[in-house]
Amino acid sequence: MTTTLLTEDQRALVETTLDFAQDHLAPHALDWDRDRHFPVDVLRKAAGLGLGGVYVREQHGGSALGRADGVLVFEALASGCPAIAGYLSIHNMVAWMIDHYGDDAQRERRLPRLCAMDDLASYCLTEPGAGSDAAALTTRAVPDGDHYVLTGVKQFISGAGAAQVYVVMARTGEPGPRGISAFLVDKDDPGISFGPNERKMGWHAQPTRQVVLDGVRIPADRLLGRAGEGFRIAMNGLNGGRLGIAACSLGGARSALDRSLAHLADREAFGARLLDAQALRFRLADMATELTAARALVQQAARALDAGDPQAPYLCAMAKRFATDTGYSVADRALQLHGGYGYLAEYGIEKIVRDLRVHQILEGTNEIMRVIVARGLTEALG
Repeated sequence: MTTTLLTEDQRALVETTLDFAQDHLAPHALDWDRDRHFPVDVLRKAAGLGLGGVYVREQHGGSALGRADGVLVFEALASGCPAIAGYLSIHNMVAWMIDHYGDDAQRERRLPRLCAMDDLASYCLTEPGAGSDAAALTTRAVPDGDHYVLTGVKQFISGAGAAQVYVVMARTGEPGPRGISAFLVDKDDPGISFGPNERKMGWHAQPTRQVVLDGVRIPADRLLGRAGEGFRIAMNGLNGGRLGIAACSLGGARSALDRSLAHLADREAFGARLLDAQALRFRLADMATELTAARALVQQAARALDAGDPQAPYLCAMAKRFATDTGYSVADRALQLHGGYGYLAEYGIEKIVRDLRVHQILEGTNEIMRVIVARGLTEALG
């Protein structure tokens, strides 16, 4: 990661986070992946550095950083383990949503524990029959006196079962996005249960489960924001979440590129170092160039989101699409540069490839990112 254009505070932030990633994530990443172990103790160590509430205001225990700082944090974390960095991005997305849209009581009750990662958080939008078409969700929240009763199933929920706090989008009104509201559901609420841990291609170090809501009765004060605002809250959360996942792709891919440089410097073929072969040097140059271009777009989108630029959602979609496609492509080429060794688990490259592949799907598929960008282009024409 180039730090010459960063402020002194940002350079210190990157250095501290990189040190944490190399000391606490990288040495254990392969074991966690093999054992499908979710290292909650390590997440709480990260919280000790302020990484449990990156965007949360200081009075609630957060670090009060902007998105331009956050993308630096998640890129650095992903150099140690993209799967754990990805979960931290999601946790921080939920914490920001509560800080931004919650009332004083919700903030005071939830945020200090989330920032300390004494409580973990999950984001519940996707359903078995409503993936990319999120506005078609069917989970319902029915008013019952001074309570709501939630019924439905959420699919592909990161951290499910381990998390204590779930931001759940449910239908309270008419079909479409205007009939959706957001709710805070606790793990110990009667009626909530979890499916088995999904067997996945990557991201083995964090659980992914269904969240099953079977008549979950919660007080009305668990409504986040106002009734009917849930879809807007969910989408605004995803703007920042997309930047976090984009940054995680950069960090994982940069690690793969660094490993390739070291591998080619150590290996010889036909009497010369592989690193001295012009064809391979050109391939490395392309990989580095593409990552630098992706990083610039991610940082531009982050600055736009910090500034409240109306074009920020489109830039976030562009950045997520480009960075996650680029990150996966760079990691895949890094595996090829390792030859047969890249296919072995002990070298760590195949894990990065598996972990980064899902980044092209979650927080909105890259096909949906193209829809958002195209919509922005056509709206600009009037």
